[in-house]
Amino acid sequence: MSKETRLREEIVTVGRSLHMRGLSPGSSGNISARLDDGWLLTPTNACLGELDPGDIAKLDWEGNHLAGKPASKEAFLHHAVYAGREDSGAIVHLHCTHSAAVSCLDCLDPASALPPLTPYFVMRVGRLPLVPYHRPGDPRLGEAISGLVGKHSAVLLANHGPLVSGKTLEAAGYAIEELEETAKLYLLLRQQPVRLLDEEQIEELRQTFGAQW
Repeated sequence: MSKETRLREEIVTVGRSLHMRGLSPGSSGNISARLDDGWLLTPTNACLGELDPGDIAKLDWEGNHLAGKPASKEAFLHHAVYAGREDSGAIVHLHCTHSAAVSCLDCLDPASALPPLTPYFVMRVGRLPLVPYHRPGDPRLGEAISGLVGKHSAVLLANHGPLVSGKTLEAAGYAIEELEETAKLYLLLRQQPVRLLDEEQIEELRQTFGAQW
């Protein structure tokens, strides 16, 4: 089995799993994966729970459509991440409920939209910068994240949702699920005094697991 065929099937599997668990309602969200001769991206207006491997779009690095159905209109977001992070092998973008809810709050730290509540958030996601609002499909959104992705593997798009990259599709999927769970915890705990991880505890995660915080 070729790398491209394997990744097409993996995108279908991950998309179905995310959709079945309510993390990608309707036709929202998109998934991509890097190839040696370009990259794969889920089609525009596609339900992640009903993907067909052959329908997944293949693009080259100039944005030319090579195979499959027309790519998601948010292709430029994925391209900006791949251009800024050479170690990114895959990207997942969702409109999952709790992360999207947090992205609408007016009290967030733009440099770190979610605090270090758990070690797994620190290890799998790291600091989560907030990207100012742009309408869906606005190319300026790609420009807005291009200056962040060199230092961050995940960003939160204001009034929109999270965008997460990983070395593999599995890693990106796990990271965005961890982000969604942390957003849920954050909303549950907003009216309570919270004990965050302190700098010494975060430094231990850096030294032991290579956490990026």
